[in-house]
Amino acid sequence: MTRFSEMVYTRPDMTRLTEEMRQVIKEFDRAETADAQIRLIDAFDRLSRAFDTQRSLASVRNTIDTRDEFYEKEVGFFDEVTPSFEELSVTFGAQMIHSPFRAELEEVFGKQIFALTELKLKTFRPEIMDDLVRLNKLETEHTKLIASAQIEFEGGVYTLAQLAPFMQDTCRERRRRAGEAFFGFFEAHEEEMDGIYDRMVQIRTAIARKLGYENFVQLGYDMLGRTDYTADDVRKYRDQVFRVLVPLCAGLIDRQRRRLGLDHLFWYDEPLNYTTGNAVPQGDADWILERAGTMYRELSPETDEFFRFMRGNELFDVLSKKGKAGGGYCTSFVDYKAPFIFANFNGTQGDVEVMTHEAGHAFQGYESRHMRLMAYGFPTLEACEIHSMSMEFFTWPWMELFFEHQTEKFKFAHLAGSLTFIPYGVTVDEFQHWVYENPEATPAERKLKWRELEKKYLPHRDYDGFDYLERGGYWMRQHHIFGAPFYYIDYTLAQVCAMQFWVKNRKNHEEAWNDYLRLCRAGGSRPFLELLELANLRNPFTEGTIASVVPALKEYLNGVDDRAL
Repeated sequence: MTRFSEMVYTRPDMTRLTEEMRQVIKEFDRAETADAQIRLIDAFDRLSRAFDTQRSLASVRNTIDTRDEFYEKEVGFFDEVTPSFEELSVTFGAQMIHSPFRAELEEVFGKQIFALTELKLKTFRPEIMDDLVRLNKLETEHTKLIASAQIEFEGGVYTLAQLAPFMQDTCRERRRRAGEAFFGFFEAHEEEMDGIYDRMVQIRTAIARKLGYENFVQLGYDMLGRTDYTADDVRKYRDQVFRVLVPLCAGLIDRQRRRLGLDHLFWYDEPLNYTTGNAVPQGDADWILERAGTMYRELSPETDEFFRFMRGNELFDVLSKKGKAGGGYCTSFVDYKAPFIFANFNGTQGDVEVMTHEAGHAFQGYESRHMRLMAYGFPTLEACEIHSMSMEFFTWPWMELFFEHQTEKFKFAHLAGSLTFIPYGVTVDEFQHWVYENPEATPAERKLKWRELEKKYLPHRDYDGFDYLERGGYWMRQHHIFGAPFYYIDYTLAQVCAMQFWVKNRKNHEEAWNDYLRLCRAGGSRPFLELLELANLRNPFTEGTIASVVPALKEYLNGVDDRAL
């Protein structure tokens, strides 16, 4: 295996790659046997893997330091050429779909690749290539803008991620000032961000209409590979959340208010869980990763092998630093069969949460690394998030390694936060549906709609007169809204599934872990609802699924004397 620092980046020779891909396409069209076509599918997949590996290397190294001019140019190169690469992939996909040997091909590769390919054929035509290039460039522009944040606060200069500890401070006035400094960055760049997003919405809408869609909503679903549920299913799911979880979460928020000894909870109070301070890891980033090695060694032989592989090959970049892109993610370098974890540790409990979350993604990628097709390395996104969010819960028995005497503070906040997150997640989703159903809305109208939805799903939220947030600016902090439309609901769907694992794990760890392992090893070889069946999980869209996990969660939370924490 090659360490990350030793992985060689080489810009793909697009002339040569294009010729090779076209040659495979030509030979596939002429192939007279299923075996010949099977060999050519493998050949095309190898070419795709090589391109994707170099694209991932450029992207990761760019996000590690967005000021690096070389990788900034390389990301710009991929912004330009990826639509051409996708065009060839679609051409090859059309041949697969219409192959006279399709039944034989499905025997070897499974049906999911054909379902995904059929959606891809609907979502791409050559006439949208220029639009895709423009969209890629806007997404890169937004990422770089967020990474540029250098915020002055109390004599220091901080990135957005580095402000988080101040926003959780036990001093209320300091929390307020830190929160205002954080959102002050977005307010200062409000016009610029409105402009980027408005252009994104218009381009996506134009693409949808060119492809024959009424608007971007269904196109967005198709682009995400959603083959077995619809926007109407998601709407009904949001209704479940509104009926079942919004009242429950209102009670948890009020419990937080009483725990903090406040007459009224404002937005800047929400990040603080206890008057004694939030749970925090009792060591630095290296200490966290070292102890994570112990945790994964004890959890299972599979996770032990996985984590040693990750650490031994430098497949983490977790420190928050100047010029680094915000957020956290997991990706992979498919030619190396290696996942990669990117994060911004900042000394809060989120460091452990993001480590276990992204490790869930990476573990699934590691377990699926030998999949014959690159498309099966990861499933569609809502299934991906089951791996990550469930891993957060499977690692609960080892949280004392990180939080020591603050372990119970962490567990209560983590479980309560997992619940209160879901109404926020559906707020993001309903907002995006409205935006793309009303693409001519002005930036001000979008903010008004966001504020209206906050009042529906987050009725406790009080912005204490802070104008930018009162006008509905909060959504701008959610980078998924810019770069990954309709993705965010996946976190909430997966959270409902992860909570099922939490309940099952407390009853029978071996059974729960085997279900989880089976899910991870299936990778992306099946659609979402089939993966749920494989893992013995209830469908979140089915009425009653959310309500079915609530009693066990309430029992645990009500059994904790949170005022004593």
